Amino acid sequence: MVNKHLNPGEKIVFTTRTHVKAVVVPSLILIVIAGVGGFLLSKVPDITDEHRGIGYGVVLAIMAVLALIFFVWPFLTWLTATYTVTNRRLTTHQGVITRTGHDIQLARISDVSYEKGLLDRILGCGTLVISDASDLGVKLPDVPKVEERQRIIADLLFQGANDNDGT
Repeated sequence: MVNKHLNPGEKIVFTTRTHVKAVVVPSLILIVIAGVGGFLLSKVPDITDEHRGIGYGVVLAIMAVLALIFFVWPFLTWLTATYTVTNRRLTTHQGVITRTGHDIQLARISDVSYEKGLLDRILGCGTLVISDASDLGVKLPDVPKVEERQRIIADLLFQGANDNDGT
């Protein structure tokens, strides 16, 4: 979230995107695509010397399409998805071509918790679960330092509750 999206008096507490683990599998797929593509390029002259240029072109085109689908698109999706907490609201933004955003006012949040599986515990991330007045809630997957983020939001909620109580 950039400062132009902030209301007067609103300050960014933290901004993050999903954990880098979201691009690990696409990165491994890219390595496989490059390896298989390199192997196929080395075999093109064995197929036929007359059509070597066409063979190279076909292999490179297939590699490019696979790289776009399995690496570039997931990477751009990861790069453009952000979670931002200000002193007044939680916002999520995502989308490469079409951008979508979601705001939840901190005053509407009734509970904030987290979930961590074994891999999440090893990597230091988890799912942040935000419950609001609608009881639908929002799950923000793969949030880095999820326990710290949960604690920060809980502190903001507690401060807001104290402000509303007049204390």
